[in-house]
Amino acid sequence: MDTKIGSIDACKPSNGDVGSPPSGAVATIHDSVPSSAISVAPSEATLGRHLARRLVQAGVTDIFSVPGDFNLTLLDHLIAEPELKNIGCCNELNAGYAADGYARSRGVGACVVTFTVGGLSVLNAIAGAYSENLPVICIVGGPNSNDFGTNRILHHTIGLPDFSQELRCFQTVTCHQAVVNNLEDAHEQIDKAIATALKESKPVYISISCNLAATPHPTFIRDPVPFSLTPRLSNKMGLEAAVEATLEFLNRAVKPVMVGGVKLRVAKASDAFVDLADASGYAMAVMPSAKGLVPEHHPHFIGTYWGAVSTPFCAEIVESADAYIFAGPIFNDYSSVGYSLLLKKEKAIIVHPDRVTVSNGQTFGCVLMSDFFTELAKRVKRNETAYENYHRIFVPEGKPLKCKPKEPLRVNAMFQHIQKMLSSETAVIAETGDSWFNCQKLKLPKGCGYEFQMQYGSIGWSVGATLGYAQAVPEKRVLAFIGDGSFQVTAQDVSTMLRNGQKTIIFLINNGGYTIEVEIHDGPYNVIKNWNYTGLVDAIHNGEGKCWTTKVRYEEELEEAIKTATTEKKDSLCFIEVIVHKDDTSKELLEWGSRVAAANGRPPNPQ
Repeated sequence: MDTKIGSIDACKPSNGDVGSPPSGAVATIHDSVPSSAISVAPSEATLGRHLARRLVQAGVTDIFSVPGDFNLTLLDHLIAEPELKNIGCCNELNAGYAADGYARSRGVGACVVTFTVGGLSVLNAIAGAYSENLPVICIVGGPNSNDFGTNRILHHTIGLPDFSQELRCFQTVTCHQAVVNNLEDAHEQIDKAIATALKESKPVYISISCNLAATPHPTFIRDPVPFSLTPRLSNKMGLEAAVEATLEFLNRAVKPVMVGGVKLRVAKASDAFVDLADASGYAMAVMPSAKGLVPEHHPHFIGTYWGAVSTPFCAEIVESADAYIFAGPIFNDYSSVGYSLLLKKEKAIIVHPDRVTVSNGQTFGCVLMSDFFTELAKRVKRNETAYENYHRIFVPEGKPLKCKPKEPLRVNAMFQHIQKMLSSETAVIAETGDSWFNCQKLKLPKGCGYEFQMQYGSIGWSVGATLGYAQAVPEKRVLAFIGDGSFQVTAQDVSTMLRNGQKTIIFLINNGGYTIEVEIHDGPYNVIKNWNYTGLVDAIHNGEGKCWTTKVRYEEELEEAIKTATTEKKDSLCFIEVIVHKDDTSKELLEWGSRVAAANGRPPNPQ
């Protein structure tokens, strides 16, 4: 019996092909037309056009870019691809965030920046994509190939003849790096990088020398041999052993539950997880970072498990269970509310994308999450005890008091109206801050998207991510909830949303500072300069494109603003500044902040 944690390489199929497709079927990043039948005109047989075709074949139809002298020729050849649209961003950080948001919907995203000054600017966004397991292809226009190996000092560097600084920075936040400074193996390097991003579901770095993008090469005359992406396979003996051990454990349990984690996405196991819930009858919850990955209209869904700040009655059921299946969890200080979860390892079955650990016992490697849940669903005994207990203790949540006429708007009253806006044709983007907690309480109807960045938690992420997500799924209307402090970090790319005709509704929650930081540790540095936010967006609009802005201070104004945004301004970008009291926060943030503060403030261990 194999009880070791399986490495990713151990799970590769014997044919040596790499990759993991969006669903269980074999996938490729090439057209169905045989390679031998595809002819490319000499003018199109350049490195830049080859990269463009590969991006399209991988699923990218929009790239997010900031031009710089090292990537200008490359951009010429990328935008010459008919199926690839260039979305010019205001800065590299937002371009990276946009590629992150795009990848959350499309399964892969791409950004294009210039050497070092652009690369180091986008680095923070790429780190966030790495932490969230998103395949983002970061393309950098690099130095002329003739300058490598010389003692020349180039602009956009730190003044040393060593061009590897940018590469070294990216090595820790990408799963593969390709520096293309010759044509002989360029197509192989590009194919390997893109395939690795899809296989590992992590960002990759591709540097293209500025003098090579327009250069033809025989390998680009026809499409090279397609780079196949076959799914990983579970070890059959390991899978059977894991299922047997799990069934033995679960069959002894009286009230088992199951909790979905964020790695359901990278494992592409959401459907299998729901199938297990259907077959088992277990109460089903999600961790906060997995909201949106599991249908909340499921009959046995009991809410978000987030320790002391869980949705009502969810934590009581999960933490009182005598067995819990956690699917792809990340237990960090934020998701564990300052390491305060009341869970016991001996009661837990932890299912990672490629391995399963049962209680304090064995770990079964090379077992894919989706395969494991599928096999378990076929043989698990039905047990609805935990859900029946939840149904027994559940009390419908009370509604906040309606604000009196001209009474300052409260956040809890605001989100009662937001709930009514949600449908299969909307998606929610929640910025780091109190929006995390308020949006967690929203009940998502079938088909409603939901995204937030919990692991990395970089304030300002949501502006770029909203741009990218909305570009990826233009048929949905994105509702973005952004605090004033976060908006000040990345506000510029509202301009790009307008430029591309997006119809997002941005709710700018103006409470005068970094409220999430206030609840962890207050100080004068958490107070920010107030802006005329609607005036800023009006200035960005400048009469070009469709845009509508308004400020609301009272509930009746909010109702009127929502009505206008969803009727006569439904085809416009709508910016609604919601002015609330600086101390108006969710009770969950108050609880969470005090526990995280306690975790941060632990004294040093005795030496």
